[in-house]
Amino acid sequence: MAGAFGARVLSAFIRTTPEDFQVEEIAGFEPSGEGEHLLLTIEKRGLNTADAAKRLAAWAGVQEMAIGYAGMKDRHAVTRQRFSVHLPRRVAPDAGNLHSADADDGSAVRVLDQAWHHRKLPRGALAGNRFMLVLRRAQGDRAEIEARLQQIAARGLPNWFGEQRFGRDGGNVGAALSMFAGRRVARAQRSILLSAARSALFNRVLAARVQDGSWDAGLEGEVWMLAGSRSVFGPEPWSEALAQRLARFDIHPSGPLWGAGPLRSSGGCAEVEQAALCGEDALAIRDGLERAGLKQERRALRLFALDLAWEWLDADSLRLCFSLPPGSYATALLQELGEVTDSASSRGRSSDSGLAG
Repeated sequence: MAGAFGARVLSAFIRTTPEDFQVEEIAGFEPSGEGEHLLLTIEKRGLNTADAAKRLAAWAGVQEMAIGYAGMKDRHAVTRQRFSVHLPRRVAPDAGNLHSADADDGSAVRVLDQAWHHRKLPRGALAGNRFMLVLRRAQGDRAEIEARLQQIAARGLPNWFGEQRFGRDGGNVGAALSMFAGRRVARAQRSILLSAARSALFNRVLAARVQDGSWDAGLEGEVWMLAGSRSVFGPEPWSEALAQRLARFDIHPSGPLWGAGPLRSSGGCAEVEQAALCGEDALAIRDGLERAGLKQERRALRLFALDLAWEWLDADSLRLCFSLPPGSYATALLQELGEVTDSASSRGRSSDSGLAG
């Protein structure tokens, strides 16, 4: 299937080893230096975020609810991220004891830095993520692959929700429809299913915008999102000022994260959104999200991969380095290159969004 830039130019494998998929959180703030929460920067391997939190709780002798983290990271990777541990007595456990608890399965946690902070680390408290990915057994014309990467670096890419959002074999959307029809689910599962259903509708709108070529341009009645924030403005008449801001990635066109209330978009933009979401299943999802109490929000249709660089390690191994804002998926970039097979899926995928920020 062709993407925003045309036909696929590459096939390859990702996550052949955890070291081939490395993610580092970009901190959203500096520690206060005081308070009852020990803010840890850790490196983990072979553990998802929830399992790392359990290991930290056992190490510190606290309940799991005393652990905070900003973002979810995958098991089949080497990741560096922040956690907080609530320690009212301000006694920091010996980091060496945590290191010595490494498991026989190769999983490991290392403390890279620590500081005191005045509050628990909340979800989303990060500025983005740096990725280092190695694609193995890469096939395709090298000149075409590099030309595609140059296009992505210059133009950005569609801001898809990745397949991890939708669960194994995409089953979360069907499960959400069953929930909307009356099936009872646990509270934590409910949140996952609502997010999957909402994301599926967004991807449908984005697919329509990719098809008509407007995913990185403005339509009549466009709602614009400020880069690096969730703030939106518009619709407003097209102007040279908007064109300049769009060209320098200061603003992005946006699509709906569905919920109760009227669409903010108007004109041709609203027509595209309504047409993409008029199928029977889409209408059922829309109704379920509204009844669940979610409100209309927006998400950028375009994504900019900051500092995108690449290097051929050998004849068929390609290393990619780039940064993404929080909530974005590395798979959005990979799918614009071609067919990239996740080797970790054959070893059992964790519930984390490892290819996401």
